[in-house]
Amino acid sequence: MTRKTSQMSTFRESALFVLLLSCFLFGSHSAAQSPGSRDPRSASEIEWENQQRANAQKKLSEQRQRDIKNDTDKLLQLATELKQYVDKTNQNVLSLDVVKKADQIERLAKAVKDKMKGQ
Repeated sequence: MTRKTSQMSTFRESALFVLLLSCFLFGSHSAAQSPGSRDPRSASEIEWENQQRANAQKKLSEQRQRDIKNDTDKLLQLATELKQYVDKTNQNVLSLDVVKKADQIERLAKAVKDKMKGQ
């Protein structure tokens, strides 16, 4: 498994954990309560749930930041390789490697942009 695949798998597992935790916390309690009833949970239970939610969000944010850093490092590497390929070509020859490298850079740059937007 490649490093990027491994990181994506970790990110997906974290996202799934947050989703399941949110469904459990929000879904089960709101469905069981009628509009006028009091919350049967104690203050410590509510605080624990809030801490778990905050920890999960922090973990996702940290993972997203690591992914962005790794992707920008890869962008730098790809851009350097592209420059080397371009320097080796002349005005009459456009290497297929140059086009492929430019496509890789474009896709990775879009992925980084989306991650920065939080998508």
